[in-house]
Amino acid sequence: MKTIGERLGSVLIGVAAAIVIVTIAIVPFLTPAWVSFEQDRAQATAWTRYTTTELRSATDAILADLVVGGDFAVEVGGQPVLNERERVHMADVRTVFRGLWTLAALSLLVLGVAAVRRGDRPGTWRAVRRGTLGLTVGIVVAGAVGLVAFDWLFEVFHEVFFPAGSYLFNPLTDRLVQLFPFQFWDETATVVGAVIIGLSLVVAWFAGRRAAPPVLEVSPASRAVVVEPGS
Repeated sequence: MKTIGERLGSVLIGVAAAIVIVTIAIVPFLTPAWVSFEQDRAQATAWTRYTTTELRSATDAILADLVVGGDFAVEVGGQPVLNERERVHMADVRTVFRGLWTLAALSLLVLGVAAVRRGDRPGTWRAVRRGTLGLTVGIVVAGAVGLVAFDWLFEVFHEVFFPAGSYLFNPLTDRLVQLFPFQFWDETATVVGAVIIGLSLVVAWFAGRRAAPPVLEVSPASRAVVVEPGS
């Protein structure tokens, strides 16, 4: 029978594994390579009326300010790309990402301590497996909801992480939603979800193998010899 502390420790390990997987899955989609690819698909040049060079320059600057830090005051043709509300929202987005990076660092610390100090190694791997399978189920459910109500799911996500109304923009006048149109978010969310599921299943499979008890092989020479009565 596990103690309450052991159960909480297992839950913490599972959650930590899930957070690390989500973070790893998101990072490639913050790169100019992915963003430019998806902007082309979403026809961001048509929305913004920017040339391809202007679009890349503005987007790369916004990404750099998001990941590294900055004021999102990029200009195209001497005019600010983002207005004040849009810059404030991007600063809020950066805060959310920094929160994720912090959680990921703490999660790696939890997993590292568990790997070094936890006496029950199979139990640690079982906790990782439960966490990754739970993440898989959660993403599948979210994906199913998103297929029929992506707008609602998008709204709920923003209501949870951002101040009320701060994320509402007009695609006819606001550059932020012209740079990153609905199709951009729809397709990016789908691919990110697929990557999370793929990573989760791989880790769950590996953790399951590590958690399984070792199979003891008995050589013929070490088998006991049974002597029948009267022989």
